[in-house]
Amino acid sequence: MFEKQAKIAYLSVGSNLGNKKKNIELSKYKLECNQIEIIKVSNSCETLSWPNTKNPKFINIVIKIKTSLSPQDLMKKCLDVEKSLGRKRFKKNEPRTCDIDIIDYDKKVINKKNLTLPHPKMHNRNFVLLPLFEINKSWIHPVKKANIKKLVKSIKEKDLMAIKFI
Repeated sequence: MFEKQAKIAYLSVGSNLGNKKKNIELSKYKLECNQIEIIKVSNSCETLSWPNTKNPKFINIVIKIKTSLSPQDLMKKCLDVEKSLGRKRFKKNEPRTCDIDIIDYDKKVINKKNLTLPHPKMHNRNFVLLPLFEINKSWIHPVKKANIKKLVKSIKEKDLMAIKFI
């Protein structure tokens, strides 16, 4: 029997409830217990909650992983980890103990009902672009064909200033 070839993917992991740093560390641990090898981790960054800036601030990281899981199975594992850390889904953009998004999976472009890759909003998010730039300065958006440097330069100055690496 042959082994499925491992693929490289990037995940954004964030938390704005409870012990945020611990939630992120537990997320990484639980991902590694599920056929996901973490290759590289960005520094943590703190950002205001969106769209309601009165909600607790987020701590976010981007991780580079290697996995033989399919994109759909990876998504399922990410949702399982979120749930195991107490994430409840009632309202969009509400505070959460854990949020894991697949940013890129092996440069694939997927448009399905429950999975769109690369992440459809990632190119507008300072908390994704800056940490992604930190761990892969040559990453290229599979749809926009823009490199990460160009995407970072497209972020508004006030949004660049709003992110704090911790």
